[in-house]
Amino acid sequence: MSQKITIVGLEEHIALPLVLDAWERSGVQPNPHGGWGDAPFARRLRSTGEERLADMDDQGIDMAVLSLNSPGVQNLSAADAPVVARDANDHLAAIVAERPDRFQAWATIPTADPTAAATELERAVTRLGMVGAMLYGRTGDVLADSPAYDELYAKAVELGVPLHFHPQVPTPGVIDSYYSGLGPAGMGLATAGLGWYYDLGIQYMRMIFSGVFDRHPDLQVVAGHWGELVMFYLDHTGIMAHNADLERPLLDYWTQNFWIAGSGTVSERYLRWTAEVVGTERMVYSTDYPYTFGTRPGGFPFLDTSAGVGRSFLEDSPFTHEQKVAIGSGNWEALRARRR
Repeated sequence: MSQKITIVGLEEHIALPLVLDAWERSGVQPNPHGGWGDAPFARRLRSTGEERLADMDDQGIDMAVLSLNSPGVQNLSAADAPVVARDANDHLAAIVAERPDRFQAWATIPTADPTAAATELERAVTRLGMVGAMLYGRTGDVLADSPAYDELYAKAVELGVPLHFHPQVPTPGVIDSYYSGLGPAGMGLATAGLGWYYDLGIQYMRMIFSGVFDRHPDLQVVAGHWGELVMFYLDHTGIMAHNADLERPLLDYWTQNFWIAGSGTVSERYLRWTAEVVGTERMVYSTDYPYTFGTRPGGFPFLDTSAGVGRSFLEDSPFTHEQKVAIGSGNWEALRARRR
């Protein structure tokens, strides 16, 4: 009998009221997309109980690794972020404790204070049992390749846990330069349409070219959205490894330091291309819940994991059964086994 395909979703978002309160105090305007209000989407984003479990069952997802919706606490000050992150992690740990058979959690990290960030990662992993941390690229104007985060990256390597990065809204200057003048479509293009992925993908490349992975060769990063665009251009940008005097070919960083998930973009073309570039042994799974749940405007088919698509997309993929098992959960378990 074939082994059951167990599916662990690694990018399954949650909005915590305590974080929403902190965002509002910092000047963020409440909106349903962030988790405020009674709209069905906002309720799903805040849900920690039966509604979320029912939606997971609807998708066909066995386990959800919960993480705060973007930008976590990375829009908060160095004074506020550590306190909110600690409270958020305690809250996430309590949610997991209620249903450890269905939930795991990524730690929330206060990168505005790099020393506190490393300390909170260690506490969240060793005391709360979290699987690693979700980071959101920039902290203010400080990018993910900043040497300020070497302590955090070293701590992740020491603990043997991965870091999952998630995009956030590009800087105002980028939005004004590239996405203004397009009406309502402009902000959509700047964020979940395209801009998010360029913003984080460039930071991945900066991390490689600035030597983050040469200084921390065992650092493991989960990249969503099929690698945040840049993986699809490696045959071109690979020449830069020589120009930048990298220690390895550019592709080697993607096959040795990155694990790739689709984040609910159910495109077989992207799936096949990712397998060709990094191999199925470097692929993991995610649905980006609830941002790709029941989202089929105009019948557009590639961003909706509801009605069983979360499972059928993997089960119907052009891989062997063993490869499907690995993508669904086996590779994630192998990644978790690195924990020290």
